Amino acid sequence: MKVLILGGTGEARALAAALATRPDTAVVSSLAGRVRSPRLPVGDVRIGGFGGPEKLAAWLVEARIDAVVDATHPFAERISASAADAAARAGVPLIMLRRPGWTERPGDTWHWVDDLDEAARSLPGERVFLTTGRQGLASFAESDRWFLVRCVDPPEPPLPARMELLLDRGPYTLDGELALLRNYEIDVVVTKDSGGDLTVAKLDAARELGLPVVVVRRPPIPDVVSVASVKEVVAWLP
Repeated sequence: MKVLILGGTGEARALAAALATRPDTAVVSSLAGRVRSPRLPVGDVRIGGFGGPEKLAAWLVEARIDAVVDATHPFAERISASAADAAARAGVPLIMLRRPGWTERPGDTWHWVDDLDEAARSLPGERVFLTTGRQGLASFAESDRWFLVRCVDPPEPPLPARMELLLDRGPYTLDGELALLRNYEIDVVVTKDSGGDLTVAKLDAARELGLPVVVVRRPPIPDVVSVASVKEVVAWLP
């Protein structure tokens, strides 16, 4: 059996490792190539896009893929839509692996928004810890707030006029996030609802310091089978 994992997440790497132990399963992991030095999964890896759903469908047939697992980031909306379209065209079963989103806890002050533009219009503070990734920073380019922007790779303009860039990659600790928020005198945190444990410490730190958090909701997912764990994907595969 040959499985294509659309990856780039910790769940995708865990799934590739789990399937590598199955002697009857071959795995190809596909990474979009947006991160300069990605964490690579075990097994065969393909880096770069496919060129849209039609070309991906043709590749699935040519490569004799038996199943597709969409284990991309919860905000990789375009890739997920393309994968669902391509799998349907090629007649290949597809399952989506999505980690659960974050939920508010006692002491949290969260402001939910639908996108980054709304987030930029809804900032309840002046010194912003912006942790939404390097893409989409144009939404904050016209803001007069001061931003601490944290991302893995350097972003491209347009960027906020008043900002400091922090290049870093999780996982993060509560003590580290508390120190960061205090040192930079942050009064509001902006994040996407990415879920998972890798970056949740910023939410714990904001709760402890009583800071508001602007949270961007996840985009809708395609109408496909969706599960929340590697174990469920393995059970779904023949």
